[in-house]
Amino acid sequence: MTNTDSHQNATAEIRRLNDQLRTTFVGGAILITPGVESLTISQRSALLALIRSFEAFTAGDDPYGEHDFGAVDFEGSKFFFKIDYYDLVMEAGSPDPADPSCTRRVMTIMRADEY
Repeated sequence: MTNTDSHQNATAEIRRLNDQLRTTFVGGAILITPGVESLTISQRSALLALIRSFEAFTAGDDPYGEHDFGAVDFEGSKFFFKIDYYDLVMEAGSPDPADPSCTRRVMTIMRADEY
């Protein structure tokens, strides 16, 4: 296997793990900011459903093909989601984001003006 093949396989696995977290909320932690928390329960539920079904990844927002960032419009405001990769004790970045045995994924959902 070439380095290019290995990199493509790692990217595909990172994307799979990120899509799993985003669509099921399983496989990592989900953090919401005060702007999301301030929504009503029904609004929050609708926003989370929108993020779970998000598929509009673009080269501008997703240059590495990892599906780790997206932006959605919801009730007149823009919201972001961002997935980051940490080591298991959350003290540093993951040594290998494609390996769930050494990676803790965290998806943060925020209103764009909180960025």
